[in-house]
Amino acid sequence: MDSETVIFAAETGSFEMRKPELLERRNAKWRQYPSDVIPAFVADMDFRIAPAIQRAIQHSVEAFDYGYPMRDGGKADCAVASAFVNRMKNVCDWDVAEAQVLVLADLVQAIYASVMAFSDPGDGVIVQMPSYPPFRDAIATTGRTCVPLTMQATDRSYVFDLEALEATVDANTKIFMLCNPQNPTGRAFTRDELLEVLAFVEKHDLIVISDEIHSDLVYHGTRHIPFASLSPSAAARTVTLNSATKSFNIPGLRCAVAYFGTEELMQRFHKRIPVRLIGSVNSIGIDATVAAWTEAQPWLDEVLNHLKEMRDHVVATLRREIPGIRFQVPDATYLIWLDCSDLGIEGSAFDFFLERARIGFSPGEAFHPECEKFVRMNFATSKPILDEMLDRMITAVRSNRR
Repeated sequence: MDSETVIFAAETGSFEMRKPELLERRNAKWRQYPSDVIPAFVADMDFRIAPAIQRAIQHSVEAFDYGYPMRDGGKADCAVASAFVNRMKNVCDWDVAEAQVLVLADLVQAIYASVMAFSDPGDGVIVQMPSYPPFRDAIATTGRTCVPLTMQATDRSYVFDLEALEATVDANTKIFMLCNPQNPTGRAFTRDELLEVLAFVEKHDLIVISDEIHSDLVYHGTRHIPFASLSPSAAARTVTLNSATKSFNIPGLRCAVAYFGTEELMQRFHKRIPVRLIGSVNSIGIDATVAAWTEAQPWLDEVLNHLKEMRDHVVATLRREIPGIRFQVPDATYLIWLDCSDLGIEGSAFDFFLERARIGFSPGEAFHPECEKFVRMNFATSKPILDEMLDRMITAVRSNRR
């Protein structure tokens, strides 16, 4: 399919891709496993990108424009920072200072750098569990101590218990690592929940590293609230991390931002992390991110409608056909956290579905060492592929009962 056809298809709403097209992609999702395995692990959507993003990329490609980037007469990073400022105002009604936006190549890099900037080896870092694996990696590899905050399943949602956390926090606890919307549970926290976190971090004088990369992927009836937007006090202790890569399906283009709620907080960061250590973003990533945040909202609106349909389809099918799998309906993201403890599976749920259904989920133990019977499912694909995945799950579970 040539580029003009791809753009036309996206503009008419046909952003879904068939399996033969996906198998031709040179990415981790569709190349990690043999072709008979349906991948549903890494946070990557099986969709064509927004036409505005494609055009921005093609502009540079067709002009052979791969030199050191400059945009609109200034540093290219400023174009990303300006796009972030405007998007936060338009989407979240949050006023962000452009001078306090640090543009960098990778959000995980920002996690590591922030942990190193605002704590010392041996200090405690609070992490919601289960959690995105790089959070714990950043703590372990830099010699910090993980302080777990368990996400507890209720009848309708996942919540955390800050009162229980009090017993594990001490004077050496320095950071509260917040993931909102939360990965892998799909929770988008309410204002009241975030205000409880704010009271807790103020009481213990903690820095908040708030990963909000899934903030655009919230469903109707749910609103994302940036933690730093709660109050000036919240902003003064918060580093907000964000990127267009997840919501606009451009993870390979490597562009992210870290927003420091005050200039003082940014100065504290740079005292330990020199700017040159952060590196710089490539020109294609800059153009794609600016186009995503300024021009691609109509595409995202259509994608969100589709994702909600796929989410609801997964929920209805699993409740009807495999009631032994427990889960809560995610408020956000295209990920669902499946508890397979009641299925009578020997070994891990990941191994069971890979071997018996030829589906590559994310293993639960990657998010929590005690979650061997869990898997994280990515439902950001077309309905035919999703139906095939669900049919394989149903067949594997039923055959296991015999």
